[in-house]
Amino acid sequence: MGPLLLIVLSYLFHHQLEVLALATSSDHDFSYMKSVYNATNLPLKEEYDYIIVGGGTAGCPLAATLSANYSVLVLERGSAPLSYPQLVLTTDGTVDVLLQEDDGKTPAQRFISEDGIANVRGRVLGGSSMINGGFYSRADDQFYNQSGIHWDMDAVKEAYQWVEDTIVFQPNLLVWQSIVREALLEAGVDPDNGFSLQHLVGTKTSGLTFDNEGKRHGAVELLNKGELKNLKVAIEAYAERIIFSSKASASGIVYSDSMGRTHEALIRDEGEVILSAGAIGSPQLLLLSGVGPLPHLSSHKVPVVSQNPNVGNFMADNPRNIINIVAPFALDASVGQVVGITSDFNYIEAVSSVTSFSFPQPFSFYPNNTGPLELSVATIVEKFSGPLSSGSLQLVSSADVKVSPTVRFNYFEDPKDLARCVRGMRLVGDMLKTDAMERLKLEDLEGADGFKFLGPSLPRNLSDDASMEAFCRSTVTTIWHYHGGCLVGKVVDGDLRVLGTNSLRVVDGSIFNTSPGTNPQATLMMIGRYIALRMLQERAAK
Repeated sequence: MGPLLLIVLSYLFHHQLEVLALATSSDHDFSYMKSVYNATNLPLKEEYDYIIVGGGTAGCPLAATLSANYSVLVLERGSAPLSYPQLVLTTDGTVDVLLQEDDGKTPAQRFISEDGIANVRGRVLGGSSMINGGFYSRADDQFYNQSGIHWDMDAVKEAYQWVEDTIVFQPNLLVWQSIVREALLEAGVDPDNGFSLQHLVGTKTSGLTFDNEGKRHGAVELLNKGELKNLKVAIEAYAERIIFSSKASASGIVYSDSMGRTHEALIRDEGEVILSAGAIGSPQLLLLSGVGPLPHLSSHKVPVVSQNPNVGNFMADNPRNIINIVAPFALDASVGQVVGITSDFNYIEAVSSVTSFSFPQPFSFYPNNTGPLELSVATIVEKFSGPLSSGSLQLVSSADVKVSPTVRFNYFEDPKDLARCVRGMRLVGDMLKTDAMERLKLEDLEGADGFKFLGPSLPRNLSDDASMEAFCRSTVTTIWHYHGGCLVGKVVDGDLRVLGTNSLRVVDGSIFNTSPGTNPQATLMMIGRYIALRMLQERAAK
């Protein structure tokens, strides 16, 4: 057997294994609901081995794993996904969930950063994995090397696979996704990596947490892999502060239910409190509990438990810039399935949607239409990870956890970030010149080389730095991959224990100094599983 044939067989073997390791069932599994309780129905005081604040992307796999041997309480401020099935359990809800008016109970909590950028936080069991675009891709090697966490890479791989064999699917490419894939390759984003969950420079199709029937399978379904009799999930439970005993040791959580009653959940000997409330919620709860910068805590009259100037600092968000093209033919709505990854961590993805407009008279490029008109909109998204610009999070209220803190990300404050946006959007401009994109042009349309843009178009002169920088600044928004506030080495150690305290960890995106891979959800779910296994091993060793 020749060496070339061996290489080909090896490639096929490994790629086939990767496909076979994915989920095969497309039915929702609501078994976890046996362990879900409204907080109003729980005792005012109770003990557990582990208390997890936040039943989100990291919190669910963390809880499921720890429940194998110990009693676990999860405190989730949102409701269960079944409360909003059309918004969080189908692809059809991915846009609506982000646009829904926030009444204080919606699964996506809106907030606006001090940069003036609208954003959302997950507020539902399963966290932001229940309101995102479903894209699933593992972290890049640079993330592991620079994270400050002590990794066992074999255990990392096993943790990813534990997630993937339950909730990750290989998508069937829709028309717009196929066009984008061809355009990326024509524009030089190579090699063609086919289907892969790995972080690979070039163009690839990645996994989805949506199956091919359009059903979402988020982190919440990982609870089913736990020992449900050892697991209690309290929904509509707002964690208000960490209870500390002597020597800054966490001993429990004070939380309130929807009727305003106060509960105390305490941990048993050798137990721990684990914050998995996200990059906004975890630093906020530390600050409310007296762990943070002395001047800030003093200004809010919060008693200091452990002084740490880094809590709430180094908040960063991956900037997103897009162009929207009105398609001259009907496109199915699609979430991102394809990504182009460059060597300096620019990412190009795409989505498509159907938007309805009403026009009282014939519209310029559809002159025979009056009244309601449905437009298929093809969107190209550019983002980059690891921005050098960062900001901070601060309390607004020290009395009410429901009052969101303020946060500033300082997009493009570092000129290197702006230069990366320019490089990424120039690549988008190159894609528009490819043969693959010809199908998106409208016949006899003047200007913009035949494309009809909905909203801003790229500058005509892509080589003009000033014009490209102005485009990046004027169109910047979020891709919802904000992180920081509890960084490894500054707020937590390499085992994610909170520095200056005992029996307290943080396991979520607030520990990240960069958002891993194309989308962080895969890595967050992996870390939930990975850290929980390590905790079980540590405890067994004692």
